[in-house]
Amino acid sequence: MSKTVGDFLFERLKLWNVQRIFGYPGDGINGIVSALGRTKTGIEFVQVRHEEEAAFMASGTAKLTGEVGVCLATSGPGAIHLLNGLYDAKLDHQPVVAIVGQQARASLGGHFQQEVDLLSLFKDVAGDFVQVCMSPEQARHLIDRAFRIAKARRCVTAIIFPNDVQEAPAVETPGHEHGVIPTGAEFTWPVVVPCDADLRRAAEILNQGERVAILIGSGAAGAVDEVVAVAEALEAGVAKALLGKAVLSDDFPFATGQIGLLGTKASWQLMRDCDTLLMVGSTFPYSEFLPKVGQAKAVQIDIDPTMLSLRYPMDVALTGDAATTLRKLLPLLAQKSKGGNWRTTVESNAKAWWSDEEARAHLEANPLNPERFFWDFSARIPDDAICAVDTGMSTTFFARAVKMRPGMKVAVSGTLATMGPALSFAAAAKFAFPDRPAFAFVGDGAMQMLGLNALVTISKYWRQWRDPRLVIAVLNNRDLNMVTWELRGLGGSPKVPATQDLPDIDYRRYAELVGLAGFTVDKPEDVGGVWDQALLADRPVVIDVKADPNVIALPPHATLEQTKNFFLAMARGDEDRNDVLAQLYKQLAA
Repeated sequence: MSKTVGDFLFERLKLWNVQRIFGYPGDGINGIVSALGRTKTGIEFVQVRHEEEAAFMASGTAKLTGEVGVCLATSGPGAIHLLNGLYDAKLDHQPVVAIVGQQARASLGGHFQQEVDLLSLFKDVAGDFVQVCMSPEQARHLIDRAFRIAKARRCVTAIIFPNDVQEAPAVETPGHEHGVIPTGAEFTWPVVVPCDADLRRAAEILNQGERVAILIGSGAAGAVDEVVAVAEALEAGVAKALLGKAVLSDDFPFATGQIGLLGTKASWQLMRDCDTLLMVGSTFPYSEFLPKVGQAKAVQIDIDPTMLSLRYPMDVALTGDAATTLRKLLPLLAQKSKGGNWRTTVESNAKAWWSDEEARAHLEANPLNPERFFWDFSARIPDDAICAVDTGMSTTFFARAVKMRPGMKVAVSGTLATMGPALSFAAAAKFAFPDRPAFAFVGDGAMQMLGLNALVTISKYWRQWRDPRLVIAVLNNRDLNMVTWELRGLGGSPKVPATQDLPDIDYRRYAELVGLAGFTVDKPEDVGGVWDQALLADRPVVIDVKADPNVIALPPHATLEQTKNFFLAMARGDEDRNDVLAQLYKQLAA
């Protein structure tokens, strides 16, 4: 049999260092699937239960490794299912290549079965590069360009292969005719550094500041030593956006933790009182948690110039790699006096936050305070842990109660903030780092939405991971809890049971049904023991956490509007108002 375009695809993917593809088969990609069965490249195919899961796993791979994630889906419905996971990658600036099938070229435009206008479908999510391979001669340059653009722009790209093209004879070596595009698979990153004059302007602002605050995001991940050195030179406090949670260890006394609605009071105080702001590698979206406009002079560093001066009007906006730019900036910074009032206050506020957090975690609840579950995990988290956190109250409690140490990794859906990706992110972590323990924290809403199916994927593959430790913790409160609190705090509406209440599922038994281990915890005194057992298990574990839905995650500073809305919701007949108010009293009294 002659080599087909499908065969050539896998050979080309290998040149781009692709280790695995996440996907689901279908007749729209039969030519690619059959080539996968023949390939000698060693590329692994991970069969998911749903194409959305495949896209999340590709996005998670990119988030945790920095390499391009790859997902594969059939035409029509399969391609449509990819979209949510691809948007997660797009909005968090992660490199992902989607490979999708299409009906035969001759049938296009004929209202054929499963024919969807995929160019239009992917135009937004893969707007930097989405192309249909209409002839075997195109395959080489479309594959090369999809990967090069995804890497260079940290974006989503897509290649659409009609099924008759997949099975056509490959054209491996381009000719020399007019119009032929002979691309290569080589890629290198440039070192991007601002010019000296702009660095001097930035240093002048930072040197003049008396109360310097630093905000870091995921873009600072490769610049930990440089961030610490700058913080020490400027006697600054450092807050972290959610995507930057694992960038800096919480053991540093000047680290004030998360910022935002799910952030710490210490970070809110840092931004409230600073006179100078340095943002590094962050697109943190909520400007109300940054200094008031005009309060602080500001400098920003980001590799993407389109993200500069977007959340706060910067006095100096530097396009550059975080680590390299900070190293160039450091010699221009004047060492501020050690032990000044500002730094002392920052460290005191950070210490007070952790003390308050411990007290909140140990408040009584019915049946279990979810914050206690995260607090006890923080005391046991392995040094090389990889954590995946779903969108919801699990995000809030994880962000506040879990201390990061050097070398840990965290994956979340940041800007899209979609429900459902945590188990896919954690499974992707185990494929990429089979020797490291992984943890997924997910609410029962997200677990019912996508997680139960993802458990089947984990059950299928976990035996090939060298370290079997994968712990999935489900906050089981029978409520779409974050939306319930948003109704109360943002809309002044009581809980609406018809939309918020969830079925009560025994997640421990479900885990055991698919061949995993399961635990249930509903008493605070049992939390530590359950964690200890889960960490010693010989297979992935699901912990069914019977969480109290009425434990309030108070924002670091409640606005008058939020407070008014909350009490309006209670006055309008919220069915849980007595328990909610009792929990509020406990927190305020702690």
